[in-house]
Amino acid sequence: MDSYSQSASATSSLSNGSPTELFNGLGPEMSSQPPHSTPASTASEAVASANTVQAACLACRAKHLKCDGKNPCSRCRTTDSECIYVASRRGYKGPRRNGAPNPNKRHATDSPPDAGGDSCPMLLGRAASTVAPPSMAAFNPALTIPESPVAPFARNGLNSLQLYRNPYLDGVNGALVEATPRPPQTVPERCIDSFYYYFYPGHPAVLQKEQLLKVAKERNLDHLLAAMRWVGSLYIEVGPARATFFEEAMRLVYAPDVIKDGYLVQAMVILLIGLDGSCQQEKARDILSDVERIAIEIGLYTRAFATMHGGGIPRLEESWRRTWWDLFVVDGMVAGVHRQTNFLLFDIVADSIPRPMYLEDFDDQIFSGEEREFSSFAYRVASIRNLGRMMRLPNGGFPNEENVYKIESLLSNWRMHLPVSKRDSLNKNCELDEMMFQAHMINHACSIILHQPLSQLDSSATREVTACAPHRAVASGDNFNLHTRHIITAACEISKMVTYNVPITSHTHFFTCVLTLSSIVHLSKWALEYFIHDEDDLRQQIRLNIGALNKLSGVWKAASNASGQVRGVAQEIYRAKKAQQSNPSFWVGFTQEEILSSVAADENIMSEIDTMLTSAP
Repeated sequence: MDSYSQSASATSSLSNGSPTELFNGLGPEMSSQPPHSTPASTASEAVASANTVQAACLACRAKHLKCDGKNPCSRCRTTDSECIYVASRRGYKGPRRNGAPNPNKRHATDSPPDAGGDSCPMLLGRAASTVAPPSMAAFNPALTIPESPVAPFARNGLNSLQLYRNPYLDGVNGALVEATPRPPQTVPERCIDSFYYYFYPGHPAVLQKEQLLKVAKERNLDHLLAAMRWVGSLYIEVGPARATFFEEAMRLVYAPDVIKDGYLVQAMVILLIGLDGSCQQEKARDILSDVERIAIEIGLYTRAFATMHGGGIPRLEESWRRTWWDLFVVDGMVAGVHRQTNFLLFDIVADSIPRPMYLEDFDDQIFSGEEREFSSFAYRVASIRNLGRMMRLPNGGFPNEENVYKIESLLSNWRMHLPVSKRDSLNKNCELDEMMFQAHMINHACSIILHQPLSQLDSSATREVTACAPHRAVASGDNFNLHTRHIITAACEISKMVTYNVPITSHTHFFTCVLTLSSIVHLSKWALEYFIHDEDDLRQQIRLNIGALNKLSGVWKAASNASGQVRGVAQEIYRAKKAQQSNPSFWVGFTQEEILSSVAADENIMSEIDTMLTSAP
């Protein structure tokens, strides 16, 4: 508001008894005055100030008479009484600011007001018997709300008083009008928001939304935005637009004139993750092969790439480093959970990790004596590198005991040397750290993949669970050896990860295959012929995994396939157990209470599993 409007508002307020005077000068032109000073604005204010006293003496107070505030006052001097002043309990709020005597004020000698006079004064202090229709002459521009947000304790009291009325008042004549509705988002905009809400926490390589859209105005990023829209559409209902978004993304990514740069790598990584989760794994592997070749050609893995293509913008440089390492992690996870590729990028020597640090800094931290906490992204990279070392073992993934212990030492060292703040997947504000979530997830999955071939847990019962990887046959043994304990512990830790109070669909889709690995271990243990002492806990973990897969199946087809297969195996195991229990010799050595408890628990858990899977989309 300009200075002319402010001065006009102040003059109008002082001349017509407006709310400005009645709220003791909350406007900006009065707020600088001390509490008991008299602003020299008008002569009438000075007169009003002179006739006002801070408090009456006790004698005048007791007789309810006006006191002139002198010491002694004129009444006490006349009656020769003791004149004593005591501060008012209500406090003194300063002299009244009205420029003219209030005609509605009733004095001690006044007669009652006429019946036809003004009635009760209105909320804001102006007395009126009827409400005049709004007009241009009556509209006070000082009462409008500023365009900027008003602070909770704004200096201009009038603006705060009108906070709930002015958004619905016409700016010309004060008439009541309907507020202008916010325009609804388009489907592409909703898909971009969905991408950042659900997908981005698990793969935070691209720039944040505001920065990316700013860059998109300066250069062509249609291929990247198209890929983001398609993946974002997987989480929300958009109808046939989803297929359109996918076709557009594939056309733009493989356009003949597309520039091979970091933005193209980002778009292709997003697409291959989405395809892999949608059970189009052959297409995903094709894109993975192409994007690996492009990333190596442009030197994305080199230390200088981020500096050369970052334009001196730290966030963009960080984005390029994260792009390489996210591709590195995705390559490793695809190889680990599907066992169809060989983690090609593991053999590419890249040394810079986000923040920026270097891999030698991370590897040598124990021996250098430097106490340093790395970013969660770095611990995720370190975890997937252990998977790469395991995949480079001889004998095609069935290593001997000596090699297993070498990799187990890497996995155990990773866990033991985590700083306190990284030992679980929550940050200091008890919010989920998705990068550490994935790092722990990879570590537990590595433990199962490493030890399962040498364990003594018969996997034949789970031969139908092939949604993520081919069945791996493991012969049974007479007892639980060390390897069996490793895979059971890892499977239980993965099940615990389901319990974090976050939307499970915000995790990376690769969590689907890790849950399937965990379920295979749980089901293999449950299928054992002899009695399991922790069977109730085991059934609850199976139920937890199936519930998580059920939720993920709302977005990822791979999760839907896995949940169906796990449910089928659970039902087969349940029927086999029921057949065993029908033989009286099975219950030899058990009390009646143990028998009833086991049977009731079996029936209850299968009923719940059937209910969950029946409602799956």
